Amino acid sequence: MTLSSIHSRLLVVLAAAIAALVLLAPAASAKEPKPGYTQFAGCPSPEEASFVTICFRAEITGGNFKMGNKNVPIEKPIILSGGFDTSGEKFAASPKGGLIPVKQKVPGGVIGLTGLTWLLEFFGSEALTLYAVTEAAGLPGPPLADPLSLPIRVHLETPSGVLGKTCYVGSFTEPIKLKLTTGTTNPPPPNVPITGTPPTLEEGAAPEILKASNAVYVDNSFAAPGANGCVLTLFGFIPISINGLVNSSSGLPSPAGTNETKQNTNAELVDRTFVY
Repeated sequence: MTLSSIHSRLLVVLAAAIAALVLLAPAASAKEPKPGYTQFAGCPSPEEASFVTICFRAEITGGNFKMGNKNVPIEKPIILSGGFDTSGEKFAASPKGGLIPVKQKVPGGVIGLTGLTWLLEFFGSEALTLYAVTEAAGLPGPPLADPLSLPIRVHLETPSGVLGKTCYVGSFTEPIKLKLTTGTTNPPPPNVPITGTPPTLEEGAAPEILKASNAVYVDNSFAAPGANGCVLTLFGFIPISINGLVNSSSGLPSPAGTNETKQNTNAELVDRTFVY
């Protein structure tokens, strides 16, 4: 297998991993991976998805996601796992696979998001901690493509539910459309081109495992819509829509050429026959 073909296979893997956001296999009689391959537990067994031939596990270890004037660091690793067929067109995940939701802390919290400093008097600083959780908002594009197309929405959550349960940036009808690449972007101004990093390919913990390390996927050409569904509830029963406050304080909606994401990614691939 040539280096270029291996890299193409990696692109298939990461695209399939992205598909885990929206295409999960139905639960079936689960099997446990063999010793030494437990990291591939998210890959479905033959009984769960017969078409799967390759198992993978991808981990986003760091980076950032900037929309408008809010820049959220990726501080907690995001795990994507599952399996795909030989062509990379079909994807499935076991009940242990797919995308594991991870809360990333948003600097400035709810006060930074809304500009409402008086909220401290009602809720206290701990209740005003803000988290961003990325969710799928549609199907990804062709898995062999580079850049990789992915529509998403960002769920804004607080421990106390200060913003309600439906505060999002992006939606199924107006998603944030990412196009991730390890190459060089071509954004509209004022952004300038940025370049990702192809992975370093090496042998994994076992000879049959292909490890692709230190890839950096980037995109700074996407637009971000305004917030929707953000509701501040005072005294437990007075709901107030604050979409406008979130937008004005966060610089949303923000046009293409003013946003950016970088995602540091490691991945492992193996033929499923070694796993089960």
